[in-house]
Amino acid sequence: MFALVIVVIVLVFTVLTLGVYNLYLYKRIQSFQEQGKQITSLKILQDFMNIAGTDLSVDKKIKSINDIIIDKYEIKYSTIVVFDGTDYTIKASNVTQNHWETLSKLHEVDVFKDSIETATPKYLTVNNDNERLIYQDNEFARAKSAIFFPLYIDNVYIGYWIIESGRPHEFDNIDTAIFEIVKDNIISVLNAVEYQKTLENLVRKDLFTGLNSAEYLYGEGKQIIDQHATSAICMFRISNIEEINRISRELGNKVITKISQNIQENIADKYIFVRYMGPKFVIVFSGVESKNVEDFITQIKESAESLKISLKENFQTEDLGNKEKKKRRKKIEEIEVSPSLNFVVATYYKGTGIEEVLKKLEKYLDEASKNESQISNI
Repeated sequence: MFALVIVVIVLVFTVLTLGVYNLYLYKRIQSFQEQGKQITSLKILQDFMNIAGTDLSVDKKIKSINDIIIDKYEIKYSTIVVFDGTDYTIKASNVTQNHWETLSKLHEVDVFKDSIETATPKYLTVNNDNERLIYQDNEFARAKSAIFFPLYIDNVYIGYWIIESGRPHEFDNIDTAIFEIVKDNIISVLNAVEYQKTLENLVRKDLFTGLNSAEYLYGEGKQIIDQHATSAICMFRISNIEEINRISRELGNKVITKISQNIQENIADKYIFVRYMGPKFVIVFSGVESKNVEDFITQIKESAESLKISLKENFQTEDLGNKEKKKRRKKIEEIEVSPSLNFVVATYYKGTGIEEVLKKLEKYLDEASKNESQISNI
């Protein structure tokens, strides 16, 4: 009998020990799983930030981020909508475009209005395939579950992110904390590219020349330039523009226009030509070393400086008014000028700050003599 009691005690002790050990293993497995989730989230965050650091346009960056979300988290549909203070725009979505109008108006749906106002996610689902989600008009087959995430940067509402599934109750037991992290990562990247978006929106066409403004070089232009390891960047200034403007501001504008047209006709489309500021222009010879462009620049310079520019045709159809005014204009009409150009060239290396190279070129031209007309390599 005593031996039986001992056996029972040993068995109970063994069972308790195994129970404690199993509990320990369970907690360890949970810990490893949690660590695995954290590692995965960190890796995805790194992927997000790597995209933010590329030279892609803002729209392409957001699309790439959405593609990662769909791939890494195996989400059926993911859509990122940005609000600029006036309009809602779908920046990334793998939903077919015939549904985009609906997805871009989710802020008008009462249930999502509340989500936006309270800055809290909203989960919607149906119970069977014959039902539709509240925001759907003619979509019975596509989405049966959805989570809506409003997006804020420093308490400023900037849009929303919505994920969808084709199955009812798909997200019932999902760890929403993971998607909160993803949402925060989306916001971080949107915040990181805000400056780039501002620059892209600043790009405009110059009134007189039809050329892109300098901001083009920091966005779309840089993407083209950075397809090569090195490029030659040339900046030139119309040295005698002040002298021409003293004759006539209109004549100065015409000189700028004629020079732009002349150079555009003499350089290949693959090279970038922008009006940098005032009488300064920039030509980027993508993929060409600076030492190899001097002969070509010499040809450009000689061609532009051979132009004879006047306002003769400008005055032919004007109402000349009184005789004194007519005489004065006639005198200006007879004046013919040729531009004088001062060039400076430097090398740009992919991945470095193009704005620093441009500042160096501009500083050289600003400090050069107003009468200088040559080609310098710095």
